[in-house]
Amino acid sequence: MQIRPFSIAFIVRDPLPPLRADLATLFGAEMPRYGVHTELVGQGATEGAPWPAGGMHVVGNLRHRFASLLAPLWDALGLLRAWRRVRPDCIQVRDKVASALLALLAARLLHLPFIYWMSFPIVEGYEARRDSLAGQGRWPAWLGHAVRAWVSRRIAYRLVLPAADHVFVQSEAMRDWLAGIGVKPERMTPVPMGVDATRFERGAIVPSRDPRLAGRRVVLYLGRVAQARRSDFLLDVASLLHARMPEVLLVIVGEAPSRDEMAWMRRAIAARGLGRHVLLTGWLPQAAALGFAVRAEVGLSPIPRGVLFDVSSPTKLVEYLALGIPGVANDIPDQARVLAQSGAGLCVPMQAEAFAHATLRLLREPELAARCAERGPPWVAAHRTYDILARDVARAYHRILAPCGPGR
Repeated sequence: MQIRPFSIAFIVRDPLPPLRADLATLFGAEMPRYGVHTELVGQGATEGAPWPAGGMHVVGNLRHRFASLLAPLWDALGLLRAWRRVRPDCIQVRDKVASALLALLAARLLHLPFIYWMSFPIVEGYEARRDSLAGQGRWPAWLGHAVRAWVSRRIAYRLVLPAADHVFVQSEAMRDWLAGIGVKPERMTPVPMGVDATRFERGAIVPSRDPRLAGRRVVLYLGRVAQARRSDFLLDVASLLHARMPEVLLVIVGEAPSRDEMAWMRRAIAARGLGRHVLLTGWLPQAAALGFAVRAEVGLSPIPRGVLFDVSSPTKLVEYLALGIPGVANDIPDQARVLAQSGAGLCVPMQAEAFAHATLRLLREPELAARCAERGPPWVAAHRTYDILARDVARAYHRILAPCGPGR
């Protein structure tokens, strides 16, 4: 690929400095190799933090009481700071609505392409939050979220997305869904979640020596714990596994978004009498989390069906496969495609009996488990590492930002 350097003013929803690999690795490490540099704009706690791919402009803090109202103004100020440092070739916004509208107006005034990066259907997320409050009697909070969801839907789907010069989406399912509501498919590029190959080299990971794993058949869940994700489903599976293979230990490596939800999960474990059969670690540094992972024989990835998650691209399944861990996942489109193409696990409906049966198959059939384990790493290396994904993303940018590209 012929490299011509570009600079992107990039407004993000994630706290800065970024921790997610699809920001920190994809944009921080990989994209500069293709001449694509970024000026990150957003909220966080570390003003002036180093950003290897360009500059970082932290304005405001997500913990502020009125952060949701002030964020568009903070982002506008950050965009101005980014403009003063480097004149960008485009303006890009990730998973924000009001800020996206302001950025779209700025891009049009400055005759720059405007790009939207959708890693999550944020409008539907607002609507889910509104609906969750409906039965709690918290009517002022419900009204606020209802208004936010109503306004956001009209801004996002009537103004921002139709006017964007390009839209990066999380999955092929998300592209098909947006095409169904009027966004042109030729203006969308799917960018699924991947892994940093340097961090998921199994031979370089030190296995956990936690004594609670001794003599157990370890089954792993690596990811967030949340009621919205129906994380107690894992406990239904664990109950069935314990009844049929008592030596199984389900290790849940992950944290909840709040202390209340973490307490809810611990209560659910105790209520089912699974204290000796489920290990909930909470948050761990990545090295420690991967140490638990490589002790596992099977990795679980149950993702609830519905508009919020059907268009997602879960990282955990790809991480299992990269580590040579056979996966059991349910049939959201991206997971079904990964398992069909790789042959590195079993795809079943999100039903406790189906998950337990598939997990027991892998535990009881070593030849099947070995075939799955062997297929995972080469498939991930060929399709889902960020150096591979970066090549496709860079091609899209060089097409969009070429002198004769959209908005030029």
